[in-house]
Amino acid sequence: MTWVTWAILSALFAGITAVLAKVGVENVNSSLATAIRTTVVLAITWAIVFVSVPAGAISLPGRRTLVFLGLSGLATGLSWLCYFRALQMGEVSRVAAVDKLSVVFAILLAAIFLRERLGWQHVVGGTLIVAGSLVLTWKSG
Repeated sequence: MTWVTWAILSALFAGITAVLAKVGVENVNSSLATAIRTTVVLAITWAIVFVSVPAGAISLPGRRTLVFLGLSGLATGLSWLCYFRALQMGEVSRVAAVDKLSVVFAILLAAIFLRERLGWQHVVGGTLIVAGSLVLTWKSG
């Protein structure tokens, strides 16, 4: 499978996640809901590692890798905590639309920190994402 296939599957599962999470946070603290979800993700991920990675190939990565994966995990945890709280307070369609602004932030951060080149496609696409998010979150009436 290509990266596009994996990205589409990611988007599909993220959409499913939003709907299931909205129901899941109805009668529980959003932080507790996030902790439960994270525990499930942790268990499934380790199960996949143990099934898909040969036993001899599992080794501790270098310090730099661990630091950046740790920081990424911290950012993910904070994102999930904020996302679940937003879901508890708002409509799924609106929360998910705002959450997708992460694409715009990723483009900007990649340009600043990874020196990725931005082309006109990034500017137009990012602008359309912002516009779409605004349209989807607009409360009429």
